[in-house]
Amino acid sequence: MENTGKLNKLLTTSRDPGEIQDWIFSLTPIGVAFVFYMIFIMSTDIEPKGLFIAYGAAAGFIGLESYWIIRGWRNNHLLTIMLGFIGIAITAGLLGLYVSIA
Repeated sequence: MENTGKLNKLLTTSRDPGEIQDWIFSLTPIGVAFVFYMIFIMSTDIEPKGLFIAYGAAAGFIGLESYWIIRGWRNNHLLTIMLGFIGIAITAGLLGLYVSIA
C-alpha cells in the first residue's frame, strides 16, 4: 500500500525550474576532483593513461547520476530518476565503446 503512494507522488510531482541550476553547480566538485585525478594520472608511470582517465571519468559521471537518482527519489521526481538511469546507461555504453576500441 505504501509503494502505491510513492508511485502516485512520483507521477504527479512537478519539477522546480531552478533545479537545472542545482544540476549545473553539482558538476563543479566533480570537475575539480577530475582535474586533480588527471594531474595524478599524468604525473605517474601508469600505463595506459587513457584507459585510467576513461574509467575515472565514467566513475565520476556514474556517481553524479546516482546522486541525482537518489535526489529524484527523495523529491518524487520521476523524470530525474529516469534521466539518471539513462545517463548511467549512456556512460557505461560510451566506456564500453572506448574500451573495445582502445
